Amino acid sequence: MALSITSTRKEILGKVYKMVPPMLEKFHKGQLGRVAVIGGSEDYTGAPYFSAMASARLGCDMSHVICEPGASQVIKTYSPNLMVHPYMRQQKNLVNGETIDSISDQVVAMLDRLHVIVIGPGLGRDPAMQETCARVIEEAKKKKISFVLDADGLFLAQTRPELVKGYKECILTPNIVEFGRLAKSQNIDMEEGDKSKLCEKLANAFGGVTIIQKGAKDYISNGTFTLVSEGEGGLKRSGGQGDTLTGSLATLLAYRQAYLEKIWDHEGDMGSEELLALCAYGGSAITRECSRLAFKDKGRSLQAADLTEHVHRAFLDIIGEKPTEEESKL
Repeated sequence: MALSITSTRKEILGKVYKMVPPMLEKFHKGQLGRVAVIGGSEDYTGAPYFSAMASARLGCDMSHVICEPGASQVIKTYSPNLMVHPYMRQQKNLVNGETIDSISDQVVAMLDRLHVIVIGPGLGRDPAMQETCARVIEEAKKKKISFVLDADGLFLAQTRPELVKGYKECILTPNIVEFGRLAKSQNIDMEEGDKSKLCEKLANAFGGVTIIQKGAKDYISNGTFTLVSEGEGGLKRSGGQGDTLTGSLATLLAYRQAYLEKIWDHEGDMGSEELLALCAYGGSAITRECSRLAFKDKGRSLQAADLTEHVHRAFLDIIGEKPTEEESKL
């Protein structure tokens, strides 16, 4: 059965399960996901770490962070599992003849090594950082690379909507304030009409990109159909929880590419657009379960780092692991 607005949570998550690659001996390093988070400035080092670690914990093979040199030294101390590249520059830190052109070229050169990029965690509003990301987006589109925009990455969609309009291989993840800014940029009145249709309206305004409107319920729409993710979450709204979502989305998008490339034997009965919606719904469901598990454990003391430790457990609870080849023979 094709995915539709009437699909149940169980049906949707069952399709996500089909999309996730099994663990097979024949796979080599990198086939199950090469992801990079672009962000991380002098003031913000936690966000890119939380995003990249969520991606890694969900199972991508290679998780990168591309950030400012000052941020890279800090992020490297958080975990040796991440590959950290100090390629980004804030305007004031351009030295020794560096230009936005030369900085952008370094980041763009990495795209051929990646399946998915996340732009925004810890990015800030510095004009050089923003312009570099704008150029990366343009090149990613040429190469048909999927990307996720969050936090200050959404500022690019707000101020330069042509960067994302009509590009179906991207997901925007605004919270309530960011959603309002995006809506205003597209002349959408937040007080007009059915509030449950706002996400659909904004997705259409951006030419059919997928939007996850985060909130008590997560509304997910590409303008054609809308899904509602309303699994139980935690009650603590600490900063940084959205970074678990972006990292989870990135790994699921990498799994989507593996499915489309058919690197394992499967029915192949799900198309590109349906799989994109499944990634959005699956990422939302996993993040909400992470939040629930972390809140159950930590209560009001919960912090973003607590979600990271629950990513795999949430995946097992929400999606489930496929049997290994040996288990399948039993």
